Amino acid sequence: MAGKLAFIFPGQGAQYIGMGREIAQNYGIAGRVFAEADEVLGFRLTEKVFYGTEEELKQTEVTQPAILATSIACLQVLRNEYGLNPDGAAGLSLGEYSALVCAGALSFDEALLLVQKRGRYMQEALPPGVSGMAALLGLEREKVLEACRLSAEYGVVEPANFNAPDQIVIAGELAALRNACRIAKELGAKRVIELPVSVSFHCSLLRNVEKLLAQALDSVTLVPANLPVVANVSAEYVRTPEEIRLALIHQVSHAVLWQDSVEKFAADGYKIFVEVGPGKSLTGLAKKINPGLCAHHVEDLQSLRKVVKFLQQREEAIDAVGW
Repeated sequence: MAGKLAFIFPGQGAQYIGMGREIAQNYGIAGRVFAEADEVLGFRLTEKVFYGTEEELKQTEVTQPAILATSIACLQVLRNEYGLNPDGAAGLSLGEYSALVCAGALSFDEALLLVQKRGRYMQEALPPGVSGMAALLGLEREKVLEACRLSAEYGVVEPANFNAPDQIVIAGELAALRNACRIAKELGAKRVIELPVSVSFHCSLLRNVEKLLAQALDSVTLVPANLPVVANVSAEYVRTPEEIRLALIHQVSHAVLWQDSVEKFAADGYKIFVEVGPGKSLTGLAKKINPGLCAHHVEDLQSLRKVVKFLQQREEAIDAVGW
């Protein structure tokens, strides 16, 4: 059962009412994460996450700190209750902030305020109804790029997330986006799904957000990561404060190279991936990207127990053979 372990952290879209509640009610350290989030943010985030409405939770400046807090609560239990630590970390979009907290490069408190601002900046960057996103399933990368190129006369449309070999998300102005979706079908896409979002994340329409985020990052303390972290924008490791800062700034208006990030880890000997936080979409993507990878998720007591048992057995196997 050799192979390095990566913790991977989910992004926006993974949220649901009640996420993290079971973990927080059963582990004091997880409950304290949510209490700390309430205090730092100055409102009852915990109430909105555990017992609120979908309408409240989907507000971007609530969603982003909510997912971060849930992920870090799960992380704290894995680390402090069971002594389980990764060899590397990465996160999808917003999840990159959770990965940096995991790697000690960014404090939880400062990450909370950063992602709250990030969510607000992204939401305010474009008026509702002018842009959107769509998932293209079963169409290879080159043909997705072609569909975007052929739709440029209608406005901005670009790849936003390279999630897996058969799943790429595009983003942009609605006329261009819908034309690209039409062409994608003609080029052989198995399914085209317009996503229920009000902002086109990870495309050049959000370039103005970079300046605002850069200013916000100037007010936080970044330190060298104590774990390898693969950045979304490059699918390469970032460790120094300046590398991390630039990666976070560019991330909002550039495509997320998630498939490439997982492949980078796999090429460097990472065989086990644990998705830490709400949902299990990244677990499924890891298996699509490389069926040889072992992928699990932790979001509630059942999934936690399963992962703890698996990872403790792995540690025992490693100790037994001296890896």
